[in-house]
Amino acid sequence: MQADERPSVLFVCLGNICRSPLAEAAFREEAAAQGMEVDIDSAGMGDWHVGEAPDPRAQAVARRHGVDVTACRARTVTRQDFYRFTHIVALDRENLAALERLAPPDATARLSLLLDHVKGREGEPVADPYFGGDEGFETTWSDVSAGARGLVQHLKVPV
Repeated sequence: MQADERPSVLFVCLGNICRSPLAEAAFREEAAAQGMEVDIDSAGMGDWHVGEAPDPRAQAVARRHGVDVTACRARTVTRQDFYRFTHIVALDRENLAALERLAPPDATARLSLLLDHVKGREGEPVADPYFGGDEGFETTWSDVSAGARGLVQHLKVPV
């Protein structure tokens, strides 16, 4: 990323109704708190939920933390995303591997895992809360919030 280039971040999970919209929301809040101007979006690798709002449990956990995610709508990753965003951040290794396979050879986006930006958590996935209970969504919120803080700090440091 060039010093004068405005960062843009796409968060990616499997269906774009749990982890990635929560990561998008947590990062949006942290970037705003730090006065960072950044373009932010989220997407999924699968198309099962395209056009849907986040899972009601994701909406509830975000709301408990003062964030509204109801306007988010699931979409899939496109080839254009690899040029539109400076960073594409996967929520687990499987989605990172899928992104690496999908990326065009001349893609300009940098790929990473969200928790790579948290000291001591490099390589760890954000657990998928979809098949569990509400407590899993709290854990996910905690993870994406930590990742958001780390990623904002990473983007603020000139590379």
